[in-house]
Amino acid sequence: MPMTSPTIDAEPDPEHALDRDRLSDPSGPRRLLVAAMVVVGAVAGALVTAASAATALRLAGVPDAGGLTTYGVPVVTAVGQISAAIGLGSAMFAAFFVPPQKGGALDVGGFRAIRWAYTAMLTWAVCALLMIPLTISNVSGYSLSETLKPDNLATAYGQVADGRYWLWTAIFALLAAIVARAALRWGWTFAVLGLAFLSLMPSALAGHSSAGGGHDIATNSLILHIVAAAVWTGGLLVVLAYAFGGGRWRTLALHRYSRVAFWCLIVVGVSGVINALVRMPIGQLFTTTYGLIVLGKLLAFVLAGAIGGLHRWVTIRELDATDEPKKSLFVRFAAVELIVLAVAFGFAAGLSRTPPPDLATADVSPMELKIGYDLNGPPTVARLLFDWRFDIVFGTAAVIMAVVYLRGVWRLHKRGDAWPVGRTVAWLLGCLSLLIATSSGMGRYSPALFSSHMMGHMMLSMLAPVLLVLGGPVLLALRALPPAGRGNPDGPREWILTALHSKFSRFITHPAIVVVVFVGSFYVLYLGGLFDIVVEHHSAHLLMNLHFIVSGYLFYWITIGIDPAPRQLSPVAKLGIVIGALPFHAFFGVALMMTQRIIAGDYYSQLLPSFPLDLAADQRVGGGIAWATGEFPLVIVMLALLVQWRRQDDRAARRFDRKEDRDSDAELEAYNAMLRGMSPGHEPEPPTGETLDDGAADSVDTDSRT
Repeated sequence: MPMTSPTIDAEPDPEHALDRDRLSDPSGPRRLLVAAMVVVGAVAGALVTAASAATALRLAGVPDAGGLTTYGVPVVTAVGQISAAIGLGSAMFAAFFVPPQKGGALDVGGFRAIRWAYTAMLTWAVCALLMIPLTISNVSGYSLSETLKPDNLATAYGQVADGRYWLWTAIFALLAAIVARAALRWGWTFAVLGLAFLSLMPSALAGHSSAGGGHDIATNSLILHIVAAAVWTGGLLVVLAYAFGGGRWRTLALHRYSRVAFWCLIVVGVSGVINALVRMPIGQLFTTTYGLIVLGKLLAFVLAGAIGGLHRWVTIRELDATDEPKKSLFVRFAAVELIVLAVAFGFAAGLSRTPPPDLATADVSPMELKIGYDLNGPPTVARLLFDWRFDIVFGTAAVIMAVVYLRGVWRLHKRGDAWPVGRTVAWLLGCLSLLIATSSGMGRYSPALFSSHMMGHMMLSMLAPVLLVLGGPVLLALRALPPAGRGNPDGPREWILTALHSKFSRFITHPAIVVVVFVGSFYVLYLGGLFDIVVEHHSAHLLMNLHFIVSGYLFYWITIGIDPAPRQLSPVAKLGIVIGALPFHAFFGVALMMTQRIIAGDYYSQLLPSFPLDLAADQRVGGGIAWATGEFPLVIVMLALLVQWRRQDDRAARRFDRKEDRDSDAELEAYNAMLRGMSPGHEPEPPTGETLDDGAADSVDTDSRT
């Protein structure tokens, strides 16, 4: 989708013109509110640091690096995280909260929001770069001036993982800013949104949550916590600015934001509690510095949630009751809510510099240090099935997918429409496969045993996608979601249709692209040495699981999917793709069993499990799993293709029968007449009421021959 200049309506309505003028005003109260949030967040972070600095240094066991580092870390962190929240919220606003113009160009409100995203993400990138020397100084105990010396900075950068995480944050934030600066069309807002989301991930993988026991749960919960808090805060700021400027879609934007904010509040609360309980016992909430900071942050979010709930409850009801609401309705509680959220961000920034009370004295095993927990013994069938450790990211996703699907089926049922039971069963089994692969004993043993990892890989790429595709989620959504209606802004149903017909969808569903990604990733990841590099990082396991699911889903979508697809393939082409691609999995399994090199041997040898483990034998088992399990989905796919092929023939036959019934067998009569005309000595009869001369007869004969 090219980034061309938007086509502005020739005669915008007065509300639209008002929207353009006020939103482009650089000196309004919106900028004052942003400045107030940044100042409040920075001051709160500095105050928390002042109260906890001595305890933090004692627990960390490092000397004081000086006031510039001590207060620079929380202040820059707070400013950066608030900027990231504004950037993410602005991109989401432009993508979902206000509609674009008919031609796909951003309207004035969306354009202003995406420019806010540009400024915010650029600020986030600068803060992330500043955090590299600040983090190194904080960890090492050297002053900032000493840390900034080129030789010291280069050496320490390779030794401090958090510094590398901040560099990745700066890269993603800068890319988001570049795309936002050039984006003029609605489709590009999703690229900004995705990059803004990625810029938040490294900060979730750094700090105290990534160390010590239980860091897998702490990291996963922190990812959800950071993203939800950013959407809540940034979205509220942009919606408030848009409403204050008299935006024409202010009621629509507030309705849509309120739904999102409700779920963000729940996610922030639940994930925050989980993260705190992993880091410390609940009894230390009132007796330690870390616990008191957590308590202050929790109270700030609860207060902000209460204010926000009251705000939306009162404001939306009054908005629905009048066509010309007063501006005070929009700013009544929103400004106070944003300031309270800024205080919470400041507490979070100060908390990031304060170690949990038991971190320095905790006695953790090498395996617990690497993967976050110990294993209870060698893998047995009972342990693989029943020794669960719930995956907060993918386990939660599996549950949500099942609930949302069932809600769609129930909506069709209430409307009197039927939905095949087989599709529902297939989808639920696919969700169950995702849950088992990531949260059962199979998922628990996956980071420590190559064979368990390969078992989960096969389920995520070969079994779960087959079942999910056969559930037809896109078709269900198109039937269950109400259309927006003529003249109304697009809604979720229209967004799905737009995505299906986009150039990006056609690109990622091209058979060559899908097959190369689906099959090639096996060889590149394991036999190409990539797995050795990334296996020790928790983020890599999250990305690998996501890649397995998405690549498998795309492959089976274009081959056996019942959903509408950007590319229509014939049954023969689908069969050829399946037969040509899936045997490579068997070849991969054989190659894995025959290789003499221990894949990720250094990593697995450092885990030191409490039971004897032969890495070479375990790898051969993993290769056997890859070879054997690849055949079962092949059988399912072949059966599904045969069933779909038969149903396609049945539908074609029924269409032909209906056509014959309508035409009274006219095609059959014409065919019989043609046969009679071909018999020797038979003179063809002209149509009733017409006389064909010789030239016309020759013309008919010529046409029939051609």
